[in-house]
Amino acid sequence: MKLNLRPYSKTTFGLSLGMTVFYLSFLVIVPLSALFLKSANLGWSGLLEVFSEDRIQKALWLSFSAGGAAAAINLVVGFLFAWVLVRYEFPGKKILDTLVDLPFTLPTAVAGIALTAIYSPNGWIGKYLDPLGIKVAYTPLGIVIALVFIGFPFVVRTVQPVLEELPKELEESAYCLGANRLQTFTRVLFPEIWPSLLAGTSMAFARGIGEYGSVVFISGNLPGKTEILPLLIVTKLEQYEYAKATGIALLMLVLSFSIMLAINFFQSRSSRRLG
Repeated sequence: MKLNLRPYSKTTFGLSLGMTVFYLSFLVIVPLSALFLKSANLGWSGLLEVFSEDRIQKALWLSFSAGGAAAAINLVVGFLFAWVLVRYEFPGKKILDTLVDLPFTLPTAVAGIALTAIYSPNGWIGKYLDPLGIKVAYTPLGIVIALVFIGFPFVVRTVQPVLEELPKELEESAYCLGANRLQTFTRVLFPEIWPSLLAGTSMAFARGIGEYGSVVFISGNLPGKTEILPLLIVTKLEQYEYAKATGIALLMLVLSFSIMLAINFFQSRSSRRLG
């Protein structure tokens, strides 16, 4: 039986495009436009004054450095988890696969409280680290651990389907041509996985720099030391300094968009080379 598939009409395309643009404007463009308009009340001099504050600069550096460090850790550990879940069969595999999604379902504030209780000097893990001089809670290290926790599933769930769809014939052909395991991975498998791995890492990074709930408890919120940008924005809002809060958010938006644009550029370039 032959199906008569007709291309979509111009009316269907126009309706679909109209709905897409409407929801994009309603959910993204309009809120971002309001952010720019509110920040404009400060003027250029006011924005420069906000950006030059030492407290804001330190919070900016902490947010992006901790987010980058957590994304790098998730790149390695997330790939390892995805590889184990796809390539091996072992008891409890289904339970482990389900636990990967736990940071998605667990409220971030609950995660922050749990991590603080575990890594505090009297916590389950912290009481063993404290005698060694390793402090996790209320330090930048604790922030990185919290960001690793909430960003970890992005890498696993992005890489896992790609690994599952890779044909085993690729590896078999490489082995037949004399390649060892390392050469097969670096020259055959990794180029296929790299675009999805980069996409998952970028999503983990984007989630990390804007995270608030899981970080606010374990960071300690010490100005100039463990204060992150989202917390500083909330502080400015509580002090009714709305223009300054939107100015900080604008700075965070511009930097985040620039970094994500660069990551997407390298991702698309890798995909084109692969194609």
